[in-house]
Amino acid sequence: MSRKYDDIIALPHHQSPTRKRMTMTERAAQFSPFAALTGYGDEIKEARRATDERPILDRDARERLDRRLIRLLGAINDRPTVAVSWFVPDKKKSGGAVRRCESKAVKLDGKKDRLLLENGEWVPLADVLSVDGSLFDEREE
Repeated sequence: MSRKYDDIIALPHHQSPTRKRMTMTERAAQFSPFAALTGYGDEIKEARRATDERPILDRDARERLDRRLIRLLGAINDRPTVAVSWFVPDKKKSGGAVRRCESKAVKLDGKKDRLLLENGEWVPLADVLSVDGSLFDEREE
């Protein structure tokens, strides 16, 4: 009874005359799995990352904020220390986060509608939610 490969089973293994023989590690690397979905895990994490909706100030809060910004503008040369809260839109998805920083106010740029803090951060006035500090008398408002 003849088997299918009896005529070649005893032949020596072919060796390339121009290439060196691979090590077992190099040979195994050819068959190792690859990441077909590169970046998919990052996309899942990004989709799960929570953002907050932009807070909407009511009319009274907006008027109070406007009065405080006008007061801040008048005192900006004194570099008063203020605590500013503002909304920072997320760069990748809808929503964002509210940031709060206590620093000296250095400049109000009327052309670009933004506030410069001593720490070098520019805060867009359209995103400001509140301004607090010793400059503002709570009884006046």
